[in-house]
Amino acid sequence: MSGETLLKVEGLATYYDKVAALKGISFEVRKGQIVTLLGSNGAGKSTTLRTVSGLIAPSSGKVFFAGEDITKMQPHEIVRRGLVHLPEGRRIFKDLTVAENLELGSYTLRDNRERRKRMRRVFDRFPILEKRARQIGGTLSGGEQQMLAIGRGLMSSPKLLLMDEPSMGIAPLIIRDITQIIKKLHEDGTTILLVEQNAKMALGLSHYGYVLDTGSVVLEGPGTELRNNEKVVKAYLGG
Repeated sequence: MSGETLLKVEGLATYYDKVAALKGISFEVRKGQIVTLLGSNGAGKSTTLRTVSGLIAPSSGKVFFAGEDITKMQPHEIVRRGLVHLPEGRRIFKDLTVAENLELGSYTLRDNRERRKRMRRVFDRFPILEKRARQIGGTLSGGEQQMLAIGRGLMSSPKLLLMDEPSMGIAPLIIRDITQIIKKLHEDGTTILLVEQNAKMALGLSHYGYVLDTGSVVLEGPGTELRNNEKVVKAYLGG
């Protein structure tokens, strides 16, 4: 893996009550890459993202972003530094309009001119959202809601985007659109840490991957190698 390390996780352990969800995992994401976390349900993938983004406090370990220790920072402080988390299930504000959802994505920004520029960029990327700007978010299709969730994340101008199951609940035909969106985000310079149930899609996009099992990293390697790894093929690719 080339390029400077943007995210470095060292010995991260997280508990739910007394149950260990993460057992001292370590991994890194380098600038300009797409990195995937694979694993079955309960492996700790979503917990990893929530811990990195400050939504869950780890019991031990460190998280460094752009060389800065962010382990004990509040989520809004982490967002200000350019690390943005797109949670599983989209989590849009269904009673607000598309435009209002996007505005909330820039809540840390005080410059209204910059906010308008960012919204313009989101509309240029997702023209359907501009057409739906005054429409209530909850009335959008699943694919449009996912575009809105991504657009809301882009309003924070992220350096690193944590994407949790972006294809979940999306029609198969729309998954191809989501794949192209992720590719385009990467081409535009956004580094991505991806959790995705569709392992074939994820490994097809990724430069590097880590396989989690019950809170531990059990395998890692370039995306091309993992796609051809016998254990990965049997467990996640239907081999």
